[in-house]
Parts: sequence; C-alpha cells; structure tokens
Amino acid sequence: MASKTSSLWRALRSYQIYGANTDVGKTVMSTILCKALVSKSPSENVWYLKPVSTGPLSEADNRHISQFSPETRTHCLYQFDEAVSPHIAARSKPPLPDSDILQNVLQHLKSCAEAGPGVTLLETAGGVHSPTPSGTSQADLYRSLRLPICLVADHKLGGISASISAFESLHFEDSHYQNHAYLREYFEKKDIKTIAIPAPPKRNNNDSEDFEMMAEYYKNMSKHDAVEELLDRLTLKHEKRIENLEDMAGRAHKQIWYPFTQHKDVSEKTILTVDSAYGDFFQTRVREGKEENLLTPTFDGSASWWTQGLGHGNPDLSLAAAYAAGRYGHVMFAGAINEPSLLLAESLLGNMHNPRLQKVFYSDNGSTGMEVAAKMALAASSQRYKYNVAKGEVGILGLKGSYHGDTIGTMDCSEPCIYNEKVHWYQGRGYWFDFPEVKLKKGNWVVESPAGMEAALGSKSEYDSLNDIFDIEARNTSSTAKLYRKYIEATLERLVLQEGKTFGALIMEPVILGAGGMHFVDPLFQHTLVSVVRESSNIFSHGTSYPQSDPNAWTGLPVVFDEVFTGLYRLGRFSAASFVQTHPDISCHAKLLTGGLVPLCTTLASDSIYDAFLSSDKRDALLHGHSYTAHAVGCHVANTSLNVMMDLDQSGEWQPYKDDWGVGHTFESTQSESKSMPGKVEIPVWSSWSKDFIHKISMSKDVDSVIALGSVLAIALHDEHAGYTSSATTGLQERMLEGCTQFNIHSRVLGNVFYLMASQTSKPETLRDIEKLLSEALL
Repeated sequence: MASKTSSLWRALRSYQIYGANTDVGKTVMSTILCKALVSKSPSENVWYLKPVSTGPLSEADNRHISQFSPETRTHCLYQFDEAVSPHIAARSKPPLPDSDILQNVLQHLKSCAEAGPGVTLLETAGGVHSPTPSGTSQADLYRSLRLPICLVADHKLGGISASISAFESLHFEDSHYQNHAYLREYFEKKDIKTIAIPAPPKRNNNDSEDFEMMAEYYKNMSKHDAVEELLDRLTLKHEKRIENLEDMAGRAHKQIWYPFTQHKDVSEKTILTVDSAYGDFFQTRVREGKEENLLTPTFDGSASWWTQGLGHGNPDLSLAAAYAAGRYGHVMFAGAINEPSLLLAESLLGNMHNPRLQKVFYSDNGSTGMEVAAKMALAASSQRYKYNVAKGEVGILGLKGSYHGDTIGTMDCSEPCIYNEKVHWYQGRGYWFDFPEVKLKKGNWVVESPAGMEAALGSKSEYDSLNDIFDIEARNTSSTAKLYRKYIEATLERLVLQEGKTFGALIMEPVILGAGGMHFVDPLFQHTLVSVVRESSNIFSHGTSYPQSDPNAWTGLPVVFDEVFTGLYRLGRFSAASFVQTHPDISCHAKLLTGGLVPLCTTLASDSIYDAFLSSDKRDALLHGHSYTAHAVGCHVANTSLNVMMDLDQSGEWQPYKDDWGVGHTFESTQSESKSMPGKVEIPVWSSWSKDFIHKISMSKDVDSVIALGSVLAIALHDEHAGYTSSATTGLQERMLEGCTQFNIHSRVLGNVFYLMASQTSKPETLRDIEKLLSEALL
C-alpha cells in the first residue's frame, strides 16, 4: 500500500501509543500525555486520534480524553458498536481496506500540520498485533508511517514476556509484580528510555466520586517529573530526526563513492535522501521550496535496481530473515547443509521445469553467479574438445549489447562498450551477434532488423500482437526462421572454420537485455541461435564426433541463460527461458530471488556440466566460493519470496493485467525440445502496464519505440546519438521526479531509454497514476 502523503512535518510532532496487550492502560497514558502537553505548551495545538474503536460510543476512548483533557482536540475515524476485536466488529459492515484507514490517518495528520504548531497522539487498538478491520496486524498497517512509538507495557503477571516481545516499553508501576524494575534494566541496556508512574486509583461505584478521583489523578500525573522528562525526550528526538534528515545528503557527498556515477554531475542537491521505504514507495526528503512538509512519497521506479518484487518492508520477508538469523546466523556451507538452502535448491529445480538442470551452486550476486556460469561452461567445453588454451583464447558467443556483470570474467563475456572500454584488464573474449528487436512503433508491434542487415535477417515485419511474436511453433517454419538459421550457420562457419576462432559457450539474457539498454530480442532469433549452436558440434569440434546418449546432455556448446534480471516473474513467468521455448544447460538467478531484501544468487547446471569437474585431482574441481555462500538468512527469505510469488501467480492476483492484454495462447513444442517440453505449453504474454497506454505513448512524436512485458516498461526516445551516453531522457526523468500532488517518481535511465519497473505487488491504481503522468509528459 502506498503512503500518498508525508507523515513528518517540522511543526507537528506525531507519536503512536501502542499497548503490549489489551487492558494495559493506553488511554490512561494518552490522557496523561495530552494534559501534560496542554499544560507544557499552551500555545500549541494538541490532537488525539483513535483510528479504530470498538464498543459503545459512551465508552469510546476519545470521549474519555475529552472528559479529562477538554483542551485536546479528539477524533475517531471508525467506531464499531460491538465490544469485540475490530476484525469481528467489522464483519457486519462493508469491507474496510487497510489502505483506506492509512490514507485517512495521513489526511488527518496533514490537517493537523496545516492548522499550526502542535502534537498529535495516535492511539492504536488492543495489543501491538491486534487485528485491523481487514484482519491484518495493526503493526503492519501503521508501520509505513514510521511514527515514534510509546509502548505501554503490561504490568500484570506474565507481562514481562508480552512487553519484551513488543520491545519498546512505557509502563505503569505495579507494587506487586514489580515488572517495571526488570523492564527498566532490560531496555536501558538498549538505550531505550523507560518510565514508571503510579497506577490510577481503583474504580469507585459512585460515578461522581470516580470522576473526581480520576481527574485528580490526571492532574497530578500530567505534572509528574517522569512525564515531563518523556515529553522533553520526544521533542528532542523529533528535532534530531529532522536535523539528521537534512544533513545526510551533505555528509554523503563528502564520503560516498556511488556506483555507475560520474561524480562531476553529483552535488548535495542531487542526492536523494531516503528516510524509509514501504511497498513501492520511498519516503524521501522533499526538494527545496517545500520545507514545512519534510517527506514525500516517491515511487521506486527502478525497483531498487530490479531487486524489489514484493514491496519494501514486506513483513513476510522480514519475519523470514529474523527467523533464520535467530536459528542459524550464518553457518559455513562447504561440505554441510542447512534446511533453507536445500529447500531453495529443490524449489528452483522443480519450478524451472527444465529437465536439463540438476545441480544448484550458490553465490552472492548476479555478477558472481554469472562468473561461476562462465567457468562451468568453459571448463566443460574445453574438457570435451581438448582445447589448448596456450594456442589461443577460448571465447564465448553472445548478443550485442549484452551485460553480465562487473567481475573480470563476466566483463570479458560482453562486447566493448561504455561499461568496460576504460577498464584496463578488459579483453572482450568472444563474438556477439547483432539481432532483430521487438518494438512497439506508432501503435504497431514490429520485429526490426539492425540497419544494414535486412538482407540477412529479413526486413521489418509487423504482428497483430505480442502473442503472435512469441508463437515460436507457428513462426519456426516461416521464411524469417530460415533466414535466421542461414545467417547464424554462415556466421559460425566463418568464425570457426575460416577465421580459426574457438568458442566455449553461448551466453545470453533471454528476451530482454537489461543494462545494455532494455533491448527486446526477437524470441525466434534466440530460439534459432540455441538450436543451431546445439546442432553444430561438428563445427566446434572440427569434425570429431561426440555422440550423447543422454538427451539432456549439452551438445555443440553449453548454453547459458543469464536470468538475473529477466527471471523469477519479472516478465510474468517463473523462468524467462519458457518464452524462448528452449532449455539452457546453465541458468543464473538473482535480483527477485529474495524479493529485494538480501543479496543471493544461484547458478543452476546440468549433470553433464557438473560431471566435467569430477576427478581425483582437487585442481579439477570448481574452486570458487564466497564466505557467505548459501547463507541461511538469504535462502530462507528466498524460499518465502518464491512461495509468495507463486501464490500470486496461481491465485489470480495478476488476472486483471492478463485480461487487459488478452488471454495467453497455446502452441506445440518444437521438435528439438519435444522430449523436454511435451504437448501444449501455455505462455501468457502480458504486462502490468496497460495495453492502451503503451499504444498511446508509442504515437508520441518524441518516442521512437516502446516495450512492455511483465513488470517492465521501457520507452526509447528519439536521439541521433542513441545509446548509454545519450541525455535525451534527462527532461523526462526530471519531470517524473517532480511528480504530482500525490507522489514523485524516482527513476534510473539507460541513455535515451527511460524505463520503469513495477513490483509484482504493485497496485493497478498506482500504475495508472504513473501512466497518466507519463502521458501528460509525452503527449
């Protein structure tokens, strides 16, 4: 859920009152604080907000506050008459989404801030994890507000456990159990302030006398030294938080060396200060000119470099990380096993539906995972073909514009480009095919060949839909497929037989080349390239026969798919290989693997690749590893992330997007893959970006082409100097950062390509708002 307004203002101090349990005195403490605030700063406004209340109106907490602190402005958003848990009380009413409650709370805070200097106390209902009307935990509902919390501890028998579980503590003194003494010592070791105050008087049967006793109690407690100290501490923390927020960019500019950044263009003013993140949004410091409202919601348009899939601060992932950290910490992996890493390996191998893949190797990020993949593939081919490295280099086959990471080996797997041309040790070992691209141009889906290669690859072809472009079975008998095959075969023969080059692997990103510029490769070209390479053992072996009895063993060259970016539902499918209708021998998966919480990467390989490293000589082993290999925290988070995304896929959560794009179709698997892909395979081709929107912006005079698939949207702007160094997108990027009254959009660009990444949990209304902003900027 997106917070569409700020929760931090310079002149408004806002705090939440939580209870470690029900019936611990939250409202009593709220009353004390309200009276103390009114007395301490008579010129300031004091507000009390109860978002959700249950029980008779005559006993409502906001009425109690009004009785004993009449100067306080009280308000309740949702009152349910039945004195039960909110999720039960709300059953007789229309559904009340958490997002509605949150937005109304934010709007109330905004109105308080606009009314002038003051303090707002927001009192929750029941205990920390008491349910909201929708049934979710209220701790999850209010978490995105990031308000400082005063927790009223449980002073009853068993209250120590409840209070420590709730963590922060503000509690009543109790002479019998003395919980406060233990909790004070426990929390002050963690630099968390605790105070103890006398309990309120016991209730009197005489209402008038009872009121008088409570009024006297509140009067005395509002002047209690501990309460005064608490209010001073809360004010100081508010001021320190603002001071830190305003100071961070300056400190960062002096000390931080940013990745992929020319620091000549960086200043204190250009650095985005992120206070927190939740769902698809950062809460960022506002730009100059809006000083009173200190934070603004900012859409995470790059999905935090393509990692964020289930929303920032996702409670399922956070709890999974905490569980694994508490159970394991980090345990060494070589020659050992832990349950999360084993379950993750089984889940990946089972859900790839690729019978070639049988083994999982763990590393820590996409670049190192692809380094491992290159080592695997080159070792296997060199062993089979008895390559003599001393006689010359063993290179790779790939696609122009590829990018597989920044480690030395993966750099050499990419053609010369801006990423590596000034890296002193870069050599560029291989050959990279130019390829036809899929684009939406002026409302038409086309497959466009590179300039000057129309004769070899065919001229521009138009298709009615993306479904037709991905129909490999139908297109495999076309003249286009024959041209692709002829071109690839002739190129391999020239490179190997005439020029004497040696190759050890085919490495490519399936469907979309990410960092190279969001290039959408014709899936038929990639399918054909894999087929030709696998059928060309005689070329790579110079005529020597290597028959394979195992249909899942690699032939020709090992085929490596880099799915670091495109895999695990980024394009709407568990594996992007399914779009190309072929099975790689090695595939690499990271980014969405852990939903954006912790680094982790897996490289999956076939038994025929694995067997190349079996020997009685230790030097023949895959001598590669990382200190945090298969760390239990990452693996358990990954298991949770994959389970959530698979549930989203199977539950119909994405069906509205699919309906917008039309249902997927089925097609026969090709002969070359018939044993591994029997029968019909359904490939839904859809995007979370609306079909009408992308067609509309493709008509813009400033737009060269558009692509959209899964959560990816990329808009290529016209520029005669198109490429990574282009500045064509600067204006559009700045316009999006200005945003609208509801939120801003933070984005990264790739030269003349402006791209945005939705998460797998993005709300349609959020994406439609973004589409409206883009339409206004481009049309």
